Amino acid sequence: MKKLFALMMVTGFAVAFVACGGKNKAAEAEKMKADSIAKADSIAKVEAEAAAVKMKADSAAKADSVAKAASEKKK
Repeated sequence: MKKLFALMMVTGFAVAFVACGGKNKAAEAEKMKADSIAKADSIAKVEAEAAAVKMKADSAAKADSVAKAASEKKK
């Protein structure tokens, strides 16, 4: 009787594990791919904005140095 009960329990657990394991892996993989693309796009956007700010600062610094050099020449 104990062996029969144990066999029924094992069979029940096996059925439960098989029934719960059938997830849609293709949809999950597609979602992960879309998330990684969105993250990469976000990083690229931030890097581009940082580069634009740096170029603007460099341009302003260069203009200031040219103006200073020109004013020193006039003196």
